[in-house]
Amino acid sequence: MANSFKDKLSRFKAPNTIILILSLLCFFAALTWVIPGGSYERIEEDGRVVVDPGSYRPVDSEPAGLTELIMAPINGFTDSFAVLIITFVFIVAGAFSIIQKTGAFTLGIQKAAILFNRNNFLRPFFIPVFIIIFSLMGSIFGMAEEVIIFIPLFVPLALALGYDSIVGVSVPFIGASAGFAGAVVNPFTVGIAQGLAEIPLLSGWEFRAVVWLATTVMAIWIVSSYARKIYKDPTQSPVYDIDNARERELSADKSNDEPFTWNQRLVLIVFVAGIGLLIYGATNLDWYITEMAALFLVIGVLSAAIGRLSGSEAANAFVDGMKDVLGAVVIIALSRSILLLITDAQIVDTILFSLSNAIDGWHPVVSAEIMLVVQTVINFVVPSGSGQAALTIPIMAPLGDLVGITRQTVVLIFQMGDGITNMIIPTSGVTMAVLGMAKIPWSTWAAWLALRLLWFYLVAAVAIAIAVMIGYS
Repeated sequence: MANSFKDKLSRFKAPNTIILILSLLCFFAALTWVIPGGSYERIEEDGRVVVDPGSYRPVDSEPAGLTELIMAPINGFTDSFAVLIITFVFIVAGAFSIIQKTGAFTLGIQKAAILFNRNNFLRPFFIPVFIIIFSLMGSIFGMAEEVIIFIPLFVPLALALGYDSIVGVSVPFIGASAGFAGAVVNPFTVGIAQGLAEIPLLSGWEFRAVVWLATTVMAIWIVSSYARKIYKDPTQSPVYDIDNARERELSADKSNDEPFTWNQRLVLIVFVAGIGLLIYGATNLDWYITEMAALFLVIGVLSAAIGRLSGSEAANAFVDGMKDVLGAVVIIALSRSILLLITDAQIVDTILFSLSNAIDGWHPVVSAEIMLVVQTVINFVVPSGSGQAALTIPIMAPLGDLVGITRQTVVLIFQMGDGITNMIIPTSGVTMAVLGMAKIPWSTWAAWLALRLLWFYLVAAVAIAIAVMIGYS
């Protein structure tokens, strides 16, 4: 029976995310005919517009007809805020692609990995050091798709060190995902969500830094404890038979002898300095998404010049980076179209009123944990962090206002519900691509990770409870 269930899981093919979003759009269009209209008064408080909790009143709804449904995706692409987010995502992805083209990130990590492989006394530090590195990259600039290129390096390296391919996948993938969940300044999740929640960009980073440390330590503990067991008895690995068919030695890769040039090191220095300037600008100069995008554009241009890329190479790398996030951009626009559709139909406030009544009377901590569950469920349908922010934050932020949860806490709930789930959901293209590169069936990965994922949710639940109790802002 168990084997039959695993066989069914291994044959499971997740629906295309864009199809799921379009299905959601149709679903919400139908809801506009069912849910009555309603409206809250908005008031300005501390420089942002918030909901007046006692001002809800019924109004006539404006159900979406066929014309509104057809126009909704177009409206999502042309909405001014969606255009701003899409532009930001394109520029950041393009700039990072230029940095990748210089070889600075890839070669730097590769050189460090080879060092661990050649020195047995460094073995105990292999997992914590690299998980911290990838977690930092997930936390700072939202490393996600970029993890895929490291899988062919870390799987054979893990095998050579006496572990298995699950460890080889976990170090970069769970490492980056832990950083994503506990992101301190990730522009794709924290930056966009805070902009939508109308709170200062990158504010509250001190508490998120503590959360990042907790998620990273948890990732190190989960992977290290499993790796020690496999090192003692390789037959305990759920991918033991798969790994037996692999080459257990690092392949002769010519790039192993490629020098790590001073230009590449300088590219990394420019990137780190740029992140420092980003934090300063957002916290002291009132920078918004436009200024952040401009900074990444400058970082990309400087990286191209320092990395000695030709104009064509830099331009092609920039466009390739934009291509990589094209799917995410479509999801952002379609997610925004859902919000615009139900806003025009005047049912958003009715939904807010119903949700607030559903969790009204609960302690705010309990309400916040329920919101975490909601964000987790939504992530199965909208795995794009920026797309999910565009869909949920405009609803969750005012909902937080109604039930006594700060908007900063709402952003924290969003990023943790998004980041943790991304490690396992089959609707995530990154997750499936990572497993495909490692030749690990999704069912095997899900069976291995499912219970371990609860430890990350424990961290999230505690962090959110603390955030509510201290009035995190």
